[in-house]
Amino acid sequence: MFGQAQPGHSTRFLMHQIAAREQARSFAEEVRRGLTSDPKALPSKYFYDDLGSRLFEAICCLPEYYLTRAESEILRTYASEITSELAENSHQPIRLIELGSGNAEKTRYLIEAAIERQSDLLYVPVDISAKALEPSFHSLVYEYPGLQITALAADYFAALDWMTAEGIPGGKGYSNVILFLGSNIGNFDPAESRAFLREIRKVLGPGDALLLGADLKKGSEVLVPAYDDELGVTAAFNRHLLVRINRELDADFDLSKFEHMAMYNEAESRVEAHLVSREPQEVRIGALNLTVRFDWRESIHTENSYKFDLETLDQLGRDTGFSLTKTWYDQARRFSFNLFLAS
Repeated sequence: MFGQAQPGHSTRFLMHQIAAREQARSFAEEVRRGLTSDPKALPSKYFYDDLGSRLFEAICCLPEYYLTRAESEILRTYASEITSELAENSHQPIRLIELGSGNAEKTRYLIEAAIERQSDLLYVPVDISAKALEPSFHSLVYEYPGLQITALAADYFAALDWMTAEGIPGGKGYSNVILFLGSNIGNFDPAESRAFLREIRKVLGPGDALLLGADLKKGSEVLVPAYDDELGVTAAFNRHLLVRINRELDADFDLSKFEHMAMYNEAESRVEAHLVSREPQEVRIGALNLTVRFDWRESIHTENSYKFDLETLDQLGRDTGFSLTKTWYDQARRFSFNLFLAS
């Protein structure tokens, strides 16, 4: 863990690097486990190294990827209303804690609305990539004199464990609001999403809040193109997992021998992403002393993106110590922001 002062903003920007060694070990362990399982699978969290984070930012600009536009519409329209709703539930200033902040571009709406309401704001962004955190937050503290940032470079669970053990940066005297924006909750299966929200609940006190983004159920004609764009950026993002294994674990995946596939599993209410082997082949992973065999059309399941309705979200909250108090939608009702209060 380290703190680093930034020139000109030394008192308002601090970063902690958390559990980097443990993350590196778990990548190798999870690659071994995932590629020796039947069916083969890899955790989607490993998309997001420095290059993966940039590829995802590119996906967010694609015409097929409606989620970012819908989310931005909600924030542009309702940021002030959302922050007012948060403030009404507490007599203390709010503190924003964002899991998976990326470049924090969309979070600016909430930051600005909060600063307009209370002048000063402590923002605690969490992202697995330290390099993804830094440039954005140099800019933020420059633009908003009332903003203080303590960034945590870690995955979600490492950051939540750290905050549970060490306390949330800034100490007491705040009403805590955890932001989990985008459609990231959809990457967890139902059991995992409940385990994750229970970990969030451990960090929060009664009356603290969780603002949760959730993509809504809709037809496959809208969903599948959002995860299989014509330009092929999502395919590159998916194959990037193989690039990372090649680079970090001395593997010899031939990317041309794997195709990206996205499909909607209606029974499970989820879009699935797969890397499908175009032919029978063997891949050597030197760092693991492992040879992985693939049959023709055998796939590596790399990501799920679950879709929700209000009933499912309400049940998710009740199962994990939260109550769903308000939901905001974009005009086409494709996406939602959901305010959960810790009970």
